[in-house]
Amino acid sequence: MKRIAIVSPRYGVEVTSGAARYARQIAEKLVQRYEVDVLTTKAVDDSTWRNWYARDVENLKGVTVRRFNVLREKAGNLDAYTSTYLQECKEDKKSVAIEKIWIEKYGPYAPDCIRYIMHHKQDYDVIIFVGYMHYLTVAGMPEAAQKAVLIPLIEGESPCFQFITFQQMFTMPKAFLFLTDEERMLVRKKFRTQGIPCEVMGTSADVPDDIDERGFYHKYQIRDTYIVYAGKISEDKDCPQLFHYFTEYRRRNPQIPLKLVLMGKEICPVPEHEDIISLGFVSDHDKFSGIAGAAVLVSPCPHENMPDAVMSAMALGVPVLVNGACGTLRELCVKSNGGLYYENFFEFEGALNVLMTRDDVYSQLSRNERVFIKRNYQWDVIIENFMKLMKTAVVPEEGVLPDHMFI
Repeated sequence: MKRIAIVSPRYGVEVTSGAARYARQIAEKLVQRYEVDVLTTKAVDDSTWRNWYARDVENLKGVTVRRFNVLREKAGNLDAYTSTYLQECKEDKKSVAIEKIWIEKYGPYAPDCIRYIMHHKQDYDVIIFVGYMHYLTVAGMPEAAQKAVLIPLIEGESPCFQFITFQQMFTMPKAFLFLTDEERMLVRKKFRTQGIPCEVMGTSADVPDDIDERGFYHKYQIRDTYIVYAGKISEDKDCPQLFHYFTEYRRRNPQIPLKLVLMGKEICPVPEHEDIISLGFVSDHDKFSGIAGAAVLVSPCPHENMPDAVMSAMALGVPVLVNGACGTLRELCVKSNGGLYYENFFEFEGALNVLMTRDDVYSQLSRNERVFIKRNYQWDVIIENFMKLMKTAVVPEEGVLPDHMFI
């Protein structure tokens, strides 16, 4: 195996979270051993898919990035469109043609990228599709199924699982890579994937060496103890509930001076409150410095399979407080014994009070999570398993049988 393609809707140093960040991490690790192309779009914002990058081809840290134009921006009211389609169409009335329109509206609609896959798939030994619910994977998978590894990145059960398109697509890849066992079991439950090799490999926290907590405090004029949220500030991440819980916590616990610092793009409104500080989008350096300087990292998201911020906090020894409705985050806390989780306001309040007042508990949690990350989430182990999956399941040598878990 010599050449690999990674298909991702967004890619670049300007995109610091989610699937795009994961695609970049994988590409930069694999390029140390193989020739790697990334097939992506010129979009930087997944809420619009508006073209932003100018170059068609560029080299980023040894990775050849091929960018294709998005021909139309993301449509609005897609949730309503989905609901209406599923309500009006019984099983025998569902239409791949109608679903194709939905996928094109969801985007990023970049047909030149699909044409490139059609004409150049023979140039690659493996084609890795990052994320399942976007146009590049749905349209590209049928063209490259014999060489395809799918990293679905499912954050929770979706009504779109009922689409014929996804029911068909999940049977196509030669192998799956999952970040969590919960994700693997959900795919097994919802799709006909029996017999397809898979690995559950997770991700790793790439913590830089130049973290500057004092520089962060000075730059953003933060002088008080704070808890931090890092990520998209939106309703689907349950940020409004976090705002409600935090403001109620401050009202009930005035004796504990505390701020909530938000780092990420604002999709939903942030309440005006003297103890809530929204910094907007920040650089990777500032994000890691802000997490390192926090007393606690809080993650309110009920569905999460790529807990970048949580993993980073654990690697830095910053205890985490997460939404217990999210199985992935709850299991991280239980397995590491390095964080706490809540399922209602009173558990949120009690956990935060423990973290803010019990130095012995805080120190033990910090030590536990550092050890847990060091033992279980290192890139060299992840990439070694990844390469083994690709070599045996996708491009097996003659006489070599795959030695993997099967869905």
